[in-house]
Amino acid sequence: MEYQKNKHTDDLIDHYWGTISYLTSLIKASELKAGLILSFYGILLNFIYQGAENLSNDATNDPFLYILIGSWILCTSASIFYCVRCFIPKIEDKFSRNMFFFKDIISQFGDIKEFSKTFFTMSKDEDVLFEQLGEQIFIISKISDWKFKNVKRAISLLAIGLIILFVTILYQVIYTLI
Repeated sequence: MEYQKNKHTDDLIDHYWGTISYLTSLIKASELKAGLILSFYGILLNFIYQGAENLSNDATNDPFLYILIGSWILCTSASIFYCVRCFIPKIEDKFSRNMFFFKDIISQFGDIKEFSKTFFTMSKDEDVLFEQLGEQIFIISKISDWKFKNVKRAISLLAIGLIILFVTILYQVIYTLI
């Protein structure tokens, strides 16, 4: 009986590419969430801008109110920063050259003919092919993790900012009634 190196190569290739597709969809999901948070801020800031006239008419020299407003502005600014950061392309180029990484394709494998030959040769060798795909999965996972950390920070700061905003409004309402 002859030993087959890898009997389920097609299944493995589907598994690797499925994993890459899944991780890519996670990156898109993190960017979508960041976009939704930014949209929410756009709506919220519009309401605040429209209501700011009432606040400026009732403006006081109350330092606590200014501390609350300043805290809200800091939280909101930081949250927006992390949302925008999520949209910044994250390129991991500290690893060995990879035939599935767009930057390496154009810079590490020679001209179009050389790349085409190298790609074909590497694709025929299962060990090299799966090593390249595995490395790409690792790199995409690292990028996805970084983007979701930014989204998580943005959501946390959004929640803190909304609490501060609620306290600020409640404080202003109580202060005006007294």
